Amino acid sequence: MKTFGVYLLAALVRQALALPASEIRTPTPTADHARAGAVRAAYKTAWAGYYKYAWPHDELLPISNTYVDDRAQWGLTPIDGLDTAIVMNDKDIVNTILDFIPTVDFTTTRKVGETISLFETTIRYIGGLLSAYDLLKGPYKRLANDPKKVDALLTQAASLADTLSIAFDTPSGIADGYLVLNPSRKISGAASSNLAEVGTLILEWTRLSDLTGNPKYAQLAAKCEAHLLAPKGSPEAWPGLVGTDISTTNGTFLNSAGGWSGGADSFYEYLIKMYVYDPKSYGQYRDRWVAAADSTMEHLASNPTSRKDLTFLKQFNGQNTEPVTGHLTSFAGGNFILAGTVLKEDKYTQFGLALAESYFATYTATASGIGPETFRWVDTAANTSTQQPPADQASFYAKAGFWVDGGAYILRPETMESLYYAYRATGDKKYQDLAWSGFSAIAKRCRVGSGFSGLRDVRREDGGGFDDLQQSFFLAETLKYAYLIFADDTPVQVKGDGANQFVFNTEAHPFKVRG
Repeated sequence: MKTFGVYLLAALVRQALALPASEIRTPTPTADHARAGAVRAAYKTAWAGYYKYAWPHDELLPISNTYVDDRAQWGLTPIDGLDTAIVMNDKDIVNTILDFIPTVDFTTTRKVGETISLFETTIRYIGGLLSAYDLLKGPYKRLANDPKKVDALLTQAASLADTLSIAFDTPSGIADGYLVLNPSRKISGAASSNLAEVGTLILEWTRLSDLTGNPKYAQLAAKCEAHLLAPKGSPEAWPGLVGTDISTTNGTFLNSAGGWSGGADSFYEYLIKMYVYDPKSYGQYRDRWVAAADSTMEHLASNPTSRKDLTFLKQFNGQNTEPVTGHLTSFAGGNFILAGTVLKEDKYTQFGLALAESYFATYTATASGIGPETFRWVDTAANTSTQQPPADQASFYAKAGFWVDGGAYILRPETMESLYYAYRATGDKKYQDLAWSGFSAIAKRCRVGSGFSGLRDVRREDGGGFDDLQQSFFLAETLKYAYLIFADDTPVQVKGDGANQFVFNTEAHPFKVRG
């Protein structure tokens, strides 16, 4: 089909020029210590501002030099950012956080009536605790001053999971996405949850069961996931591509709309990552990922009319598609690359590389050098919306291949994430250079006050002003991926031959794989 033609031609050329399997060599990434050091310095700046003005609260407001408690006041930034300090070998920061974590009460919130997100709490808090535990019990054992503080990471993760487990108390086992802990524990009672909320629990809760020896955590997540692996209700738009909203009453899908963006994205991400975690136990997850990936390549891959060299991913509603995407979706390139290396399927690797380069092209097109939150383009497929660019962005679209629909940048990591997988799979230094360009723009535009802040409009050279929030995922993800692109090879690093010892959750927390 037309929208897939440019990618397909490129893939065929690559295949024609490919070496015989017996001559293929595993890429050997090379460290760039100077660039790694610059990223590490940025982390230390972000941490120093947080520690001075926000400790032990959730997140720093770097311009106001104060804090916000938007994730239960359990210390989001230190717990989310701990494993980045570990892989950066910053012993002082690591032990400061290790001293703090046993003091957190994960059984309640200080604010009465505060709503807790099961998804965010799982990926950031439980993910951060388990990852730090795996790393400090394994390749970074030397960093911890007190082994008992390392043991407390697992104890606290289990305590938090016990607290959150009421979310699964629904008629279907599809978790309720939101709960309240104070003054009493209750779930929201919502009639539905979205695909990302309930499809991004299986890795963390399974890892917790494996580490504690208590099967209940994995069982809760697996019961929830079972509805997603054998979907009922509103039909799949194409094989593997399911809707976004699922009934908490009976586990059926309530619509057939979705894609690789917010509300659905990390469900697809975890299908292949569970296979990486344990290929013997999660073959069905691999099969469901393959079905979704093949349908994505055939029906959602899209080339803008003004830049047919770029490949973006459309959204779908049934079999109607819409050419709109955003920064969140840029993780998909890395997910395809990971699958390609693990499954030994070059078509996925090549498609992932095309996505990684295309989404990074949104960085180079803007005046700030950073990609926007959401953007659109024109695609001529018959079942696709044909919205045209606004008059004030027509010339920009002609050159860039997209127009900006939402100009903010909130320190997101996904584009850097895909460049990380691209470099680790290929060893091609150009991906280091692209990552350095992106990091340099972020470091220049977002550095303000006591840390780093999101921007209001990436179309402006100065970023259009600041949102005055240093997101925890800036430390957990953006800076971790940027650092690992330039760092030495370690057991944590993704392997180009697919023989991974760790797998990253959607918040960039690496878990040790089974076996």
